[in-house]
Amino acid sequence: MTLETETSMELPAPVRERASINDVARRAGVSAQTVSRVANRMTNVRPATRERVLEAMQALNYRPNSAARNLKAGRFRSIGFVTFNLATFGNERTLSAVAEASEAAGYTTTLLPVADPTQLDVVGAFGRLEEQAVDGIILVMSAEVGALDELTMTAGLPLVIIDSNAHLPYTIVDTDQEQGARTALQHLFDLGHRDIVHVAGPASSYSAQRRAEAYRATMAEAGLPELPILTGDWSAESGLTLGRKLLESDAVPTAIFASNDHMALGIMHAIHDAGLRVPQDISVIGFDDVEGAASFWPALSTVHQNLDEVGRRATSLLLALIDGEPDEQQKILVQTRLVVRDSTGPVPAR
Repeated sequence: MTLETETSMELPAPVRERASINDVARRAGVSAQTVSRVANRMTNVRPATRERVLEAMQALNYRPNSAARNLKAGRFRSIGFVTFNLATFGNERTLSAVAEASEAAGYTTTLLPVADPTQLDVVGAFGRLEEQAVDGIILVMSAEVGALDELTMTAGLPLVIIDSNAHLPYTIVDTDQEQGARTALQHLFDLGHRDIVHVAGPASSYSAQRRAEAYRATMAEAGLPELPILTGDWSAESGLTLGRKLLESDAVPTAIFASNDHMALGIMHAIHDAGLRVPQDISVIGFDDVEGAASFWPALSTVHQNLDEVGRRATSLLLALIDGEPDEQQKILVQTRLVVRDSTGPVPAR
């Protein structure tokens, strides 16, 4: 007796070759040049012919080789986005705006966070982006990193900076931090407040520095004493800690200008814990107008940053540089606007 063992083996599916532009041309009955025009969304193709080509593309599952097309044109259709801290509201919102503006222009966005904002790490990030084939870079430089004279030479790429020192020799786009801080303080002045404390962001932050400088200048111009500035780290926790420290002191102000909304939220928490009321006992105003600010208790008066416009302007300027326009080292400041809600009120009688 002979026993036969049958082994069933599943053969791999044959690899399907990718359809070429010539395959589409043959199926649609047109030239390869016509297929290329349709793929590149050119307008000099008859509607009926375009429809026939699109049907052939769909039937053959044809995808234009954009990488090869861009390489031939000397473009990669991609921009790099370098940031020191993506967790902050401003950087996250700016990235979103840049990505949307880039996509609308037919570009992708490559994100590269830098954990340690030093000159060496920023230069290294630029080098990695160059290897990843980007056409230009947007750098959200929210803190000092040392001399940047060699950054563009190191990367060999067009560069636009967001949130930076206005004296740097690059095209710069930023929120008008001074105008925003002055707007917040003028709102408090109009309500009768003269005893105003500023809770600043980290000392290394350009935004925090400019808001604090505007506080000092505005108070001095109004002939008012500059009270000691408290420094937080942008978090609600630091606002809570500093708020409690301030309320335990002998000099409790009638109003507090916080350098961002999250610290303002922590400050209001401290005021409530102390049995005081906002704004009946102490007014609080923030900066940013984060999502949910209207849902704080009470709804937070704040300064709205138009970060969408900052991102769009930076992207537009970078794309112009990529297209070969000369870098005129523009310094563009985007205006803020005051948003008055329930956390600010007239100075209390004491």
